[in-house]
Amino acid sequence: MLMKEYARKVISAENAAALVKSGDWVEYGMGLCQPIAFDAALAMRKDELRNVGIRGLMSVRPLAVVERVADRSSLAYSSWHFSSQERRWAEEGRCDYIPMSYRYQPEIYRKALDVDVAVINTPPMDKHGYFNFSLTNSSTMAFLEKARIVIMEVNEALPRTCGGFEECIHLRDVDYVIEGGNHPLVALPVAEPSDVDLRIAEHIVKQMKDGSVVQLGIGGVPNSVGTLIAQSELRDLGMHTEMLVDAYLAMHKSGKLTNARKKADRHKGVWTFCLGSLELYEWVADNPGLASCPVNYTNSPEIMGRNDNLVTINGCIEADFHGQVSSESSSIRQISGTGGQLDFVNGSFVSDGGKSFICMASTYKDKESGRIRSRIVPTLPQGEVVTAPRSQVHQLVTEWGSAVLVGCSKKERCERIISLAHPDFRDGLFREAESLGLLRRSQGKEEA
Repeated sequence: MLMKEYARKVISAENAAALVKSGDWVEYGMGLCQPIAFDAALAMRKDELRNVGIRGLMSVRPLAVVERVADRSSLAYSSWHFSSQERRWAEEGRCDYIPMSYRYQPEIYRKALDVDVAVINTPPMDKHGYFNFSLTNSSTMAFLEKARIVIMEVNEALPRTCGGFEECIHLRDVDYVIEGGNHPLVALPVAEPSDVDLRIAEHIVKQMKDGSVVQLGIGGVPNSVGTLIAQSELRDLGMHTEMLVDAYLAMHKSGKLTNARKKADRHKGVWTFCLGSLELYEWVADNPGLASCPVNYTNSPEIMGRNDNLVTINGCIEADFHGQVSSESSSIRQISGTGGQLDFVNGSFVSDGGKSFICMASTYKDKESGRIRSRIVPTLPQGEVVTAPRSQVHQLVTEWGSAVLVGCSKKERCERIISLAHPDFRDGLFREAESLGLLRRSQGKEEA
């Protein structure tokens, strides 16, 4: 009976794409679970469709609806969080950005958005009639529930992952199935930690304790911190994160990641999406010690705060004298997205013994001028987005140290932030602070 129902729902990618009408909203999902065959078929209809909006995020493969479609009045792709590829598309005028706070994404779909057609890549249906969401839970169930037409595109290369909850959908709730896919998974490179990354990591690891529950954000610095944690003497660490990355696999292989001391989801490493190496995808496959959950669970400060000693580690682009942190844009240029950084900053305050670290290298090389510039600035540039407001930043970290900002006055935080800058920039930054009236030579530098 189950297989007869399945057979009735099988459809070609071309016929599935023909279900899209002008004016529709189409959902592509996230990362490795974005459709491939359907995407190519939909792009072929570019001359006959108008005002079709497509939502997705963190694309890791080229999308035909972007790269083969020049006219956005036909098919227009928008992203909730830019990958490097989506950032390039945006700079070329072929992709728009949708602001959000990540933990609210399921509720945004359920309360505010229309979804006409939703298509995601999934592993083959199991013997019970379920399609697994594989490497992306996030808000998948929310937008499938809202969709007028639900389509599963089968990719035999995708691993089945364990819940958690909202990690799968039954055939009865699916309208069509596209078969025949076996598309290799895209692996993200795992960079070796730089000397600066390791110095940043040292400032964080020394503040951790056995049994800490670790969240790692997106980017090289958090991943490098996780790698150093795996090499430390810490024991019985836990995992509660939005992004499952290779650093957790390194912790597991070193025997550090046991989840044994967690108070919420004990013995389970909780996550909502996974991107990394092929070895990471193999580790996630059918692993009962890892629990895929929707983002309104993983990123809920109340939920994550149930765990004691929650340590949240995230990267940023720059910070100013007030302690405002930008982690997603450079002036008006969108780099990535708000994501869940602020969710985990807040969650660490709820956790008994929790600590939140926002990390950055103190300097960067300007690509246009070739000059070395400070990531600590007097004020964020005009148009730059504040990802974490000054009122909610706990600790800021560079290779030069870690500074607690919570509870500090404007003068105190300015002094502490300048102390994290590269020594070559500190005098100049102090003079800038004087000119802004934040510090005075008589009460500042000598006392700092």
